[in-house]
Amino acid sequence: MGQASEGMNRRDVLKTLGAVGALTALGHRPAAAVDKLVVGVIYVGPRDDYGYNQAQAQAAAAIKKMPGVVVVEQEKVPETTDVQKTMGSMIEQDGATLLFPTSFGYFDPHILKMAEKYPKVRFAHCGGLWTEGKHPKNAGSYFGYIDECQYLNGVVAGHASKSKKLGFIAAKPIPQVLRNINAFTLGARSVDPKITTTLIFTGDWSLPVKEAEAANSLIDQGVDVVTCHVDSPKVIVETAERRGIFVCGYHADQATLAPKGYLTGAEWNWLTPYTTHVKDAQAGKPLVNFLRGGLKEGFVKPSAYGKAVSESARKKADAVKAQMLKGDFVIFKGPIKDNTGKTVIDQGVAQKQTDVVLEQMSYLVDGVIGKV
Repeated sequence: MGQASEGMNRRDVLKTLGAVGALTALGHRPAAAVDKLVVGVIYVGPRDDYGYNQAQAQAAAAIKKMPGVVVVEQEKVPETTDVQKTMGSMIEQDGATLLFPTSFGYFDPHILKMAEKYPKVRFAHCGGLWTEGKHPKNAGSYFGYIDECQYLNGVVAGHASKSKKLGFIAAKPIPQVLRNINAFTLGARSVDPKITTTLIFTGDWSLPVKEAEAANSLIDQGVDVVTCHVDSPKVIVETAERRGIFVCGYHADQATLAPKGYLTGAEWNWLTPYTTHVKDAQAGKPLVNFLRGGLKEGFVKPSAYGKAVSESARKKADAVKAQMLKGDFVIFKGPIKDNTGKTVIDQGVAQKQTDVVLEQMSYLVDGVIGKV
C-alpha cells in the first residue's frame, strides 16, 4: 500500500501546486516531467487473439513509449470478482493510478465497487454507459463509433455477395452489438434492398467451437459473406476462408488469416482514447467520464481492401467514408423499421452518432433474420 499511497500523494501535491502556478517558483519541474504514471490494463482474453483484446493491447504497447508512463498488464481475467482482485493488486502493489479494465462485464459491479474504494484512482472502462449523478466521478467510459466501419463493411459485402445472403455471428444482444448488426445490414441494403443478414448469437464473447459451428451453419444456408462481433474473429475468419466465402473482419486486422476472402474490416484505434486519458492524468486534469469518437476523431478505422473488392465497391465505400470523415453521414436516419415491421425511427428523424439513444438500442432492423 505504501508505494501506491506515496505515488498518489505526490501526484496530488503536484496537481495542487500546478493549479496555483507555483511549480517553477518552488524549483519543481512540470508534473509530467518528474512524475511516473503507472497504468494498469486488464484483458478478458489473451492479448494475441486477433481481436478485441489485441486491439486494446496494441494501444497499451504504444502508450508504453510515452515519457513517464509505466504499463502493467494482466490477460485472461474473467468478468468476476477476479477482476476486482487484479485491479486491487495493480493499485496496491504496482502503484497504478489509471486503470483500463477493458471488458464490457467489468463495469458493473466490479469497477463501480473499486472506484468507490479507491477515489483517487481513475478507472477508464471500454464500452459501458457512464451516467452523470449515478456513477463515481473517478470512473468513466470510452468507446468508438465502430458502427461506421461496420456500415462500410456492409457496403463492401453488399457488392461482393452473389447469393444476397449475408451472415453475422455475435456474442450477446447488448446495444453496441445490435448497433453493429444493424449498421452492417443498412450498409449492405444501401447497395441492394433485397439483401438479408442471418444472425446467430453464440451466448458469450469467446466460444470458438460455437463460432465455428455458427459459421459452417450460415455457409450451409447459402451465406457468401460473413462478419461478426465476438472477442476473437480468428475462428470465423479461418472457417470462411477454408469454405471459400468472403469475410469482413472486426476489432483488428485479420487479413493474414484469409488472404483470398478478406474484404475489409472494422478496426479499433484505441490509442486515441488511451492517449487522452494518459495525458489528462499526467496533467492532473479531471477524468473525461464519457469519451466517444468515430472515423473523424480517429477512434476507428477500416481495414485495407482485399484483392477481391471490386472497383465499384471501393468507390461507393470511399464516398460514404469521405462523408463520415466530414461528419455529414447519418447511419440511423428515418424511416427505419425493425424486423417485426414496427417503425423504430420515424420519417425525418436523424439519430446522429452522439445521440445517447443509440447506446440503448434494443431492436434489429428490417432485413435481419434473427431475434434479440
